[in-house]
Amino acid sequence: MKQRETGKKLMAVSVTAALILTGCSGGTKTTETEAPQTEPVASQETTQETETEQAENAKSSGNGFGSIDHAGWQYQEDDDVYWQIGISYCETPADETYETLGIFVPGAYMDAVENGDGSYTCTINDTAQVEGFTASTAPIVIPVNTPGYSAMSAPTDYVSGAADYTSAGFIYVNAGCRGRDHGAPAGVTDLKAAVRYIRSNEGSIPGSMDRIFTFGMSGGGAQSALMGATGDSDLYTPYLEAIGAVEGFSDAVAGSMCWCPITNLDYANEAYEWNLGISRTDLDEEMQALSDGMAEAFVTYMNELGLKDSEGNVLTLAESDNGICQAGSYYDYLKSEIERSLNHFLEDTEFPYTSGGSQMGGGMGGQMGGMRGEGGPDGGNRTQGGMPDRGDAQDMPERGERPEGNMPEGGMPQADSPEGELPGGGNRPEAAGEAAGGNGPDNQQGGFVDENGQMQNDGIMRNETGSGSQEAVTYETAQDYIDSLNADGEWIHYDSASNTATITSVEDFVKNCKNASKNVGAFDDLDKAQGENTLFGYADGEGAHFDAIMAELLADHETYGAAYAQDLTRTDALGNTVDYRINMYNPMYYLCDYYEGFGTAQPVKYWRIRTGINQGDTALCTEVNLALALQSYEGCEVDFETIWGEGHTMAERTGSSTENFIEWVKECLNG
Repeated sequence: MKQRETGKKLMAVSVTAALILTGCSGGTKTTETEAPQTEPVASQETTQETETEQAENAKSSGNGFGSIDHAGWQYQEDDDVYWQIGISYCETPADETYETLGIFVPGAYMDAVENGDGSYTCTINDTAQVEGFTASTAPIVIPVNTPGYSAMSAPTDYVSGAADYTSAGFIYVNAGCRGRDHGAPAGVTDLKAAVRYIRSNEGSIPGSMDRIFTFGMSGGGAQSALMGATGDSDLYTPYLEAIGAVEGFSDAVAGSMCWCPITNLDYANEAYEWNLGISRTDLDEEMQALSDGMAEAFVTYMNELGLKDSEGNVLTLAESDNGICQAGSYYDYLKSEIERSLNHFLEDTEFPYTSGGSQMGGGMGGQMGGMRGEGGPDGGNRTQGGMPDRGDAQDMPERGERPEGNMPEGGMPQADSPEGELPGGGNRPEAAGEAAGGNGPDNQQGGFVDENGQMQNDGIMRNETGSGSQEAVTYETAQDYIDSLNADGEWIHYDSASNTATITSVEDFVKNCKNASKNVGAFDDLDKAQGENTLFGYADGEGAHFDAIMAELLADHETYGAAYAQDLTRTDALGNTVDYRINMYNPMYYLCDYYEGFGTAQPVKYWRIRTGINQGDTALCTEVNLALALQSYEGCEVDFETIWGEGHTMAERTGSSTENFIEWVKECLNG
């Protein structure tokens, strides 16, 4: 086994203000004088109260920490949704800007008394059904809209996107959470506290506490995966205690939806160099040596990790004539995944087919611009392959500076979408500092395009090499499409009779479709300017190094050796070094017996992972390894697909990402 070295007590939340409805068949709204008979759940003595007194008592309970304001519900008539926001989910929040949540409930699950001021006193109706669910069986879905591990603002008004889920009979909980400027594990800690709080109000709000699902994209996909892998992990206990999270309730969830999860950060830099480093052509001798050393470290890791395919065969890497260990059973498995993705595309696509501007170069479509090679803040020439001239960042732009414009040149147009909302209904991440401000050079154009065509700037650095949106092209036949991919030399063999294809090698796919879009040190930038550097910083918005392999490889470097060594020994406010926090933010730590964290948490049963196979934001190994680990973990069911021709986006083989997620949740619960 291996690992990277590694309060205050709350009163149980009272539900004495919770009211239950007896004998009604459907959700209704009434005036105060028409309120139905109700009784407090937790009361040991019955008292005679008038209906008006009950409503007034509920109304006076307030919605401070520990209770739901039963008289504070708002109603959105067009969507038939009762909703409430501003609910504090922890007793001693670190940042009240983020640590509140909103609850959005299908109207049928509530019986309501109008209070006369536009608000409603609501009681649960457990007999009405929406899409086959009742108030007690309805799943609860929680969006994790944190691109680049940014903060997610708590809702400040009705969230129109919630109706996508409430109309399906779901309860929609929109919890704000801190972001990378607060340092890991702040984001996941907050989400766990929100789950605990919701569970502590069982019977007081609609929804099944055994049916909680999270969903997110990119950094949000990673944190959704962490919610799925780290249920009730003791590593989080001191951080949960620090914010006064409810005790005595589980923070494990039932299902996790992850689009393009940027995770497995203990070896993500090394995986990137092994998988995408082969597409680099401009590195100088020093940078090439660093890239090669990282790739070799990944080979050692993979050969010790013990991942297995569906037949129980251990997957390893072997020496090859070209590249670094571009052979072996693990290599063959990746090649088969690439071919599976291509063949699913051919199966799903009706020709003539118009490309629609797929990002064949990896990463986000459009020019990412502004990287170090051209007027970069370090004065170096890293896009040409050199080490930065220095290791500090004194001349970085001030926080909040950003290139003009909101879209990369050639990026996807923005579709109509409610201002400030993401497709999942959650509020956008903070525009300045947290998500878009970043620290100087990490504030580049780019990120990902959501399903509404909205560009989500994640503050992550990407270079121009291999990027660029493709003009839409129409292909009359599948053969025409394959011929276009083979324009610079045949690497795809297509059989028109069976409409299937094979590829010559993983490296040919990478060179043609998945170029590296980040510098060496894709997640742990040498100048600590990447979003993940801030994530593993110390709650001051500044970056810190976190990769122990890079630290070892750079130990003798006159500039970076000391910087890495210093950061890896620093401690956070609770006295933990970064290796402890890396484990907390690595789902593999809990899923593989290679790590000491194996078996110390409660991973969810249901997983759905989708990734654009062409993205240059992370190695294909990231999502593949997560899926392989889950397939071998007892009790886990994983639905995994890589989507051909798609980059860093909410990729789906067919249909809408929101609709597909909703249908998947239904299948999990009805299967």
